[in-house]
Amino acid sequence: QVQLVESGGGSVQAGGSLRLSCAASGATYDSNYMGWFRQAPGKEREAVAGIYIDGSTIYYAASVKGRFTISRDNAKNTVYLRMNSLKPEDTSMYYCAADPSVFRWTNGRANYWGQGTQVTVSS
Repeated sequence: QVQLVESGGGSVQAGGSLRLSCAASGATYDSNYMGWFRQAPGKEREAVAGIYIDGSTIYYAASVKGRFTISRDNAKNTVYLRMNSLKPEDTSMYYCAADPSVFRWTNGRANYWGQGTQVTVSS
């Protein structure tokens, strides 16, 4: 089992920045692919950004490319999401997800999920 704990959410004005963190513990060898999903009320969950353990195979949703940057520190078993130029439409609950399989992760079927951290962007 992998436990994921997110932090770093909050409320900012449009144009502001936030950095989310997700720390993994437990069977971290099962967290080769880690990243972030988000889900707003009444909307489907969407993949935001993901990264493989070696820093490759980076995924970004089209809506966040150029504004968000994902990175990971394997020594700390932590993945980060730097979010710049935030927009009101980025308002959502952000969930960290991890899986050994890139395929499962990108299809939203990751084995491990965090509890989520709220990001609210006001105009």
